[in-house]
Formats: sequence, C-alpha cells, structure tokens
Amino acid sequence: MPTPAQPPVFPIGSIEAQRVENALALLTPNWTTWSVMVLAQENRFVRVRDVATQLPFVSEQFVSKRLARMHADGLVTRSDDLRGAPYQLSALGKSLTPVYRTASDWSRTYLPLGTMAEAERVEDALRRLDLRYTTAVVQVLDAGGPMRFRHIGEEVGLDDAYTRHRLLRMQADGLVTRTGSRNGDPYVLTDAGQALGAVYATVEHWSEPITGRRSSPAPRSVAAATQTHAGVPLGADDARTAAALRRSTTAPTSLFSHAPQPQPRVPAAVTAQSFPGRGR
Repeated sequence: MPTPAQPPVFPIGSIEAQRVENALALLTPNWTTWSVMVLAQENRFVRVRDVATQLPFVSEQFVSKRLARMHADGLVTRSDDLRGAPYQLSALGKSLTPVYRTASDWSRTYLPLGTMAEAERVEDALRRLDLRYTTAVVQVLDAGGPMRFRHIGEEVGLDDAYTRHRLLRMQADGLVTRTGSRNGDPYVLTDAGQALGAVYATVEHWSEPITGRRSSPAPRSVAAATQTHAGVPLGADDARTAAALRRSTTAPTSLFSHAPQPQPRVPAAVTAQSFPGRGR
C-alpha cells in the first residue's frame, strides 16, 4: 500500500527575516486586504467611489488614500494618470492568492477568533507578524527555545526594554508563551508560532518579484542571528521553497477562497457606534 504523501515542510530558520518584514509592510496597512478583496471580486477597473460603496465602514477619502498607496506599492494599476482614474489589481496583487489562503488557514487552525469576515481574518493574521524583529524572534526561539528574554535579545541584537516590549506583543498575539508564571521564566513558541513556516515561506515567495524595490539591509546583529540558527546562508533554500510552494499550492478561483459571502461585512472591530472613516 503506497505511503500517503507528506505535506511539505518549510523550515522557519531558512526564511530571510528582513525580506518577509518588507513584504508584510506592503500588505498590512489598514483596509488593504479589504480593498484587494473588492477589486478581486470586480475583476475590472473600478473607481474609488465604487470601492468605497462596498466598504461602507470606511470613508471614501480614506479608500482613495489607501488605493494610492497600493498603487505606489505595485498592488494595483490605473487606467491612466488622470485624477479619478479607476484602479484594478496588478499582476502582483492578483498573485496574493497563496498568501491570503495560507494566512487564513493558519488563523483558522491556531487562533480562537470565531466567526469573522474573511478579509478581516487575513488582515488580522498578517498584522500579528509584521512588527519589526518579530520574524527574527520567532527564528531564534524555533532554533534554540526555551530562552529567557535577555538571551533572546542578545541573539537578535535588541536591548532589554525593546525585547520585553516585543515579547509582550507577541505573547498577546498568541505567538509565544512563557514556560511558567514567574517573572524571568523562559519563552517558547506556541503551536501557532511553530506553525508559521508555511506562512513565512509563502510571503517570501510572493515577494520575489519585488525584491530590492523596497529592500533595506537588515541590521547586522539580526542577520547574524538568523544565519547562525539557520545553519546555512539566508536565501539558500529559496529555489527549493519556491518549487515546493508550486507543487503544494493550487490557485483557487478567488483570492478569498474561504469567503462564503460575495461582499465584505462590517468587521468586528467596527461597532454600531463607529462612524465612516474611523481607523482601527
């Protein structure tokens, strides 16, 4: 009897932390995912007011600014350079399918969030990962945990105050936890943190066409720490990871393959008392 095929494994240590953070910086500004969702559903050039109509919990002025930022980042294209020209997803924006699906699957499996709009789930998942040095901390703990916060800071190259602040946020986001209740007990990755390999690999693979456009050199200490724990130079597994992603991922018919409804619904973060234009 043939052995069932095992899902591909994406080592967290092989991920280039700065590259992932640069890519996430393009995807995590407020309402970016929602705007991508609307444009994906329309699959044509759409004016700002038409996008805003489908996002009634955001002001048209904010949608205009968000689309302009997405245009500068290469996620959307315009029919021309005239004021008010309509927008459409670019090839780069359309290629977000694996990123959104992997982030959504990770969230559904490991985060106790309950029922929520698909765009909100994806945006929430990506926002948990985009803060500076989060990826490097995940790599250090994946390779050498459990570790005390001071040792984590030494590995990543951060002072005690910054390390503590980053770990508290990561703990609130469900990525790390302490091994005990006493002050100073070591940190370890949660199940959600340990399962980030596929998410990171998918984001890194998606970013290949834009490598260098927004790149900035990683701080020396962070690069050294991630290289040491990976055991190989950063990026050495890029070809293997990309090939594995192509084998393991089939493109769905929609960027939001899990979404049961054609239109976004009001996100949980926006209450009945909220007014259009209020950020989250």
